[in-house]
Amino acid sequence: MTVPLWAWIAVIGGLLVVLAFDLWIVDRGEAREFSMRQAGYWVTFYVALAALFGVGLWATFGADKAGEFFAGYITEYSLSVDNLFIFFIIMSRFAVPRAYQHKVLLVGIVLALVMRGIFIALGAAALERFSWLFYVFGAFLVYTAVNLIRQHLKGEEEEFNENVLLRWVRRAFPTTEGYAGSKVTVKIDGRRMVTPMLIVMVAIGTTDLLFALDSIPAIFGLTQDPYVVFTANAFALMGLRQLYFLLGGLLQRLVYISYGLAFILGFIGVKLIMEALHASGVSWAPEIPIWVSLTVIGSTMAITTVASLIKARMMSGEGEQTHPEQV
Repeated sequence: MTVPLWAWIAVIGGLLVVLAFDLWIVDRGEAREFSMRQAGYWVTFYVALAALFGVGLWATFGADKAGEFFAGYITEYSLSVDNLFIFFIIMSRFAVPRAYQHKVLLVGIVLALVMRGIFIALGAAALERFSWLFYVFGAFLVYTAVNLIRQHLKGEEEEFNENVLLRWVRRAFPTTEGYAGSKVTVKIDGRRMVTPMLIVMVAIGTTDLLFALDSIPAIFGLTQDPYVVFTANAFALMGLRQLYFLLGGLLQRLVYISYGLAFILGFIGVKLIMEALHASGVSWAPEIPIWVSLTVIGSTMAITTVASLIKARMMSGEGEQTHPEQV
């Protein structure tokens, strides 16, 4: 679809206003931990905001584009859950005080959003010019799905490895040993130094970009519209910070989430390849409608989440029964 300039200005301006308001709330008064109740309110707010945007998209551009947005949003939000494991590792490794973790995530994800925007623009231009990239994206997603299951079966834990940009920041800027509240720079003996807060923000932002190598091709398998791709990513990232605090230890109980994410990636990968074949004139290759994609993605995440919670409850029950015997 052809998106007028005012639509881009409206969505980017609206996102900036919400982010500024969020940052103002975080920075006002003394730093404090983000409570579960606050996280719940904010997650509800951002999900409602995404839903309202989808309805507006429906009213302005039709049901198909709204369906593409909702399918893309659910996919990106679901894949972002996997990011949270790494975020926990980063926060633990750098010993970020809980009172400042929300600000770290906010600034880090803003960096990620900017970089994803560039990635999306490049990806959209490349796909428009080189149609064979659909086969590459599709094969890559299927490979990623298989690899995700293999890692889960092997019991390999996710690790955080410092990337090139993060190592450069460490070398290029003198860094203090400890935190100075939520400040990213301080002046010590007349010398300007950065604090670990800046290092963590860069780590969050650049690490998320690595996850985009999976999620961006996945959403391009659902829609090739840059506007829909960008807004779905933006709304998913906007609600990710609060989800981090809301889920907390619950992430460790989502034992089947990797299988769900792998199935979604595999499904979208096959969908990309089938639709590329269909566009090339292959008669037996189907064109999968967006409502089918939305149904498959939504039901997969619902089933894996419920199954994970049931499994966690069963394991907890078994632990309670065996505990008295062990004592």
